[in-house]
Amino acid sequence: MVKISIGVPVYNVEEYLRECLNSIMEQTFTDFEVIMVDDGSTDNSFSICQEYVAKDNRFKLIHQENKGNGGSRNTCLKYMNGEFITWIDSDDKVKPDYLEKLLQVQKETDAQIINCMFYYIKDGMEYYFDYTPIYSDLKRIELSGRDALKTVLFDKYKIIELAGTLVESSLYKGWYCTEGVMYEDFGSKFKLYPRANTIVAIPEQLYGYRQRNNGTIGKTNQSKTFLEELKVSNDMLTNVEKYIYYMDIMNFSEKKIYKESIDYITVYSLYNRVNRLRSEEDKQLYFKYIDRYKEKLKRYWNM
Repeated sequence: MVKISIGVPVYNVEEYLRECLNSIMEQTFTDFEVIMVDDGSTDNSFSICQEYVAKDNRFKLIHQENKGNGGSRNTCLKYMNGEFITWIDSDDKVKPDYLEKLLQVQKETDAQIINCMFYYIKDGMEYYFDYTPIYSDLKRIELSGRDALKTVLFDKYKIIELAGTLVESSLYKGWYCTEGVMYEDFGSKFKLYPRANTIVAIPEQLYGYRQRNNGTIGKTNQSKTFLEELKVSNDMLTNVEKYIYYMDIMNFSEKKIYKESIDYITVYSLYNRVNRLRSEEDKQLYFKYIDRYKEKLKRYWNM
């Protein structure tokens, strides 16, 4: 058994793929395997993946018809053999000591989930953030699974992403990543929390998240019609409902949780989405839709 399995979903990223895979090859910790799933790419991504399989036997390649990011992650899991699992998106990159530092923290804390922070890449430039408002004195935090669940909606500690996280592979047994939706991280990662003894987050920015116009986040931030925006928002609302369902299972059926979900939907729709709509008419339609949805939830929860 290798120490770490690295999952790399691949879809039409030929411009950035070598930079991503090179950052993996340059890791100071070397006992790993890389499971690349080409998700029906129509550019040169599959051929680039083949190059790395040919020159490094730690790299393995699976090809499938397009299933989206969630489907690629589920396929990765079928072929992973590591004691721990981490995800690196194929347009991103990681620092050379990414694996080494996450493993070091795992040994020190015996935590089953370890998260690092992102730095951001845009137009060839790297941007680093001051995380001291979140991590006082830049010290790591440790949370129980139940406490981590309570932070999901507003992502207080910036740990909702699957990328930038080292997880004991046993936690993924029976776990399924949501397919066919955007923001599959939001609707899937928190399902690992109740299984974990401890979730640790460190302020070190070891994972390079690339912001690009044709990426998932870039596409969701582009100007849209009402119907186009509705698809994006419905994916997020589905994730919120899933989160509330899990909170009920964990006996967190508190008015506070329900109120936070309404607050989150308000913030998400008002500040993150409505300004992407192209016309005033579309904005009014969108507000009416969101207001009706919130009223439905309030009636369901007797708020």
